[in-house]
Amino acid sequence: MLGRSADAAGADTARGPVRRLSAWLHRHAGVRLAALLAAPLFWLVVAYLGALAVLFVSALWTVNGFTGEVVRQPTLVNFRTIAADEVYRTVALRSVGVAAAVTVIDTLIALPMAFYMAKVARPRYRRWLVVAILTPLWASYLVKAYAWRVLLANGGPVDWLLGGPGSGPGYGLTATVLVLAYLWLPYMILPVYAGLERLPDSLLEASADLGARAGRTFRKVVLPVIVPSLIAGSIFTFSLSLGDYITVQIVGGKTQLIGNLVYANIGAANNLPFAAALATIPVLIMVVYLVAVRRSGALEEL
Repeated sequence: MLGRSADAAGADTARGPVRRLSAWLHRHAGVRLAALLAAPLFWLVVAYLGALAVLFVSALWTVNGFTGEVVRQPTLVNFRTIAADEVYRTVALRSVGVAAAVTVIDTLIALPMAFYMAKVARPRYRRWLVVAILTPLWASYLVKAYAWRVLLANGGPVDWLLGGPGSGPGYGLTATVLVLAYLWLPYMILPVYAGLERLPDSLLEASADLGARAGRTFRKVVLPVIVPSLIAGSIFTFSLSLGDYITVQIVGGKTQLIGNLVYANIGAANNLPFAAALATIPVLIMVVYLVAVRRSGALEEL
């Protein structure tokens, strides 16, 4: 009995500090939340924000044209070159145009597909439709890009469907937009589908009972509700297209986007500071876009 009492007392003593700590954390919710978020916030600051800080700092450096060594003295010469050279301005505008075109195409395709999935298809089929939308994401990015290269090649299936060799888009800007639109389409469909699922069916029924036709119901009832979801999807499609360079190399022919110039300056040119300066362009464009849409509620849909 004495031995058991001694063991119980020792266990209570060992558990004492743990219980006191648990009670103290229970009384201080802020400390408990800080301890919970400490690890992910540390990773965010070091891995993400730290990488962006290094990117912006290295964009202010230059490369010695004779020795090839990096000169770590802050200067804006890289940004002045980008702003003054018409080639870089053209590439930047072309990249924004491609990203915008991909976003518009994905929006036009995603709207009817998401509406059918959320409001027309039977509930038991909806999960399978979601799986079908997600299935292309399981395949390798390169496999899908090279598959489109075969489809769009001269004499390929697309040429055959359109009437013969040379009838299809071949390689170039059109092919780049088509392939990027295919690659990022699921990222537009899923937010729109989630937004439409939260739209009560009673609103659609009430609109029909009041005599509104399908087009008016869509404009006045459906569209205002899913605008944040559309903007959320556009954040994905626009940003992913803006920085892409692999698809352009596979199906774009001689077309160059910002991502290609960044890759070229990292590889063959070995000019890391200038590549970093070019890489800041998509970052700044997306920052401006996110600031512009933050009041729409789109960020809550991500």
